[in-house]
Formats: sequence, C-alpha cells, structure tokens
Amino acid sequence: MTSTSMNTCRVVFYEDRNFQGRSYECMSDVADMSPFLNRCHSCRVESGCFMMYDRPNYMGNQYFFRRGDYADYMSMFGMNDCIRSCRMIPMHRGTFRMRIYERENFGGQMHEMMDDCDNIMDRYRMSHCQSCHVMEGHWLVYEQPQYRGRMMYMRPGEYRSPREMGGMRFLSMRRINDSFY
Repeated sequence: MTSTSMNTCRVVFYEDRNFQGRSYECMSDVADMSPFLNRCHSCRVESGCFMMYDRPNYMGNQYFFRRGDYADYMSMFGMNDCIRSCRMIPMHRGTFRMRIYERENFGGQMHEMMDDCDNIMDRYRMSHCQSCHVMEGHWLVYEQPQYRGRMMYMRPGEYRSPREMGGMRFLSMRRINDSFY
C-alpha cells in the first residue's frame, strides 16, 4: 500500500547572505515571498525538501533544496535572481511509477519507469521525452543526461506537452525518496 504523508518540512529564509538580515520561517508552499522578505539570499532547510523558484507563483527556473545550510545559494547554483517562491515536497513512501512518451499527448514509444534513469537515450533509445504521466511518487527530471542541466519537479499528474513541463524535454530523471530527506 502506498502512503504519502505530509511530513514536517521547515526552511528559514534570510534576506542577506550568510544567514544575515531579516528572516522568515516557512513550513508550507509560498507563492510569493515579497510580503515576508524584500529579497532572499540565503536559507537553512532544517527538515524536508523544497523546490525553489526564481519567480513568484512557482515560475521560472527551479532549484532543488534538501536539508542543509545554503549560505550563498546564488553563487552555488549560478542563480541570477533570488528565491521568489517555494514549494514543499511531501515525503512519499511506497512505489514510484512514471510513464514517459516520445511525443506530445502520450504518443510514440512509451516506457514505464519505477527507478532512476541517468540517460533515456541509452536505456530506451529515445531521443527525448515530450510527455509523461506521473502515477506515483515525486520526481526530478533533467534536460540533460546524468542529472545535469535545468531541472523540474514533477508530482503525480499528466504532463501532455513540453509546455506543461516548463518548456523542457528531459533526458534523465530521479525519484525524490528517503535518501534526500
């Protein structure tokens, strides 16, 4: 039986680098950080995992943060702008399943994934993935093999086109499992 629980996730954001300036503690999704902080240049993830976005409303580039201190994440990740919104990633215990498709609207070759894949070209002879259906679990997908390049967080649901996948066609993916928490 699969169970997804809303574990206690907690992150503290700071206006300045090295955990300086005003702070804001967060334990859930935040669509817009501006009412709480003028800017955010460092953070401390005390528990759980979060996707951070450089634009409000979960838009723009995405960055995966797990438990740890990020004294100057902008230079660490090569970000041009600070965090503007964040989404908590719930802990998932159970199986992971995702169907990937070669073409938009679930067309072309289809393969069902239950584990990490560092290169869909090598494993499945697919040049890229243009749609997918996440049936169980939470995943990170990457635009390049070996978990490199831009990433996107995918939670259960249907993603019919690259537009619904942040304009990306991805070539590698990994499960967000216990090893990240």
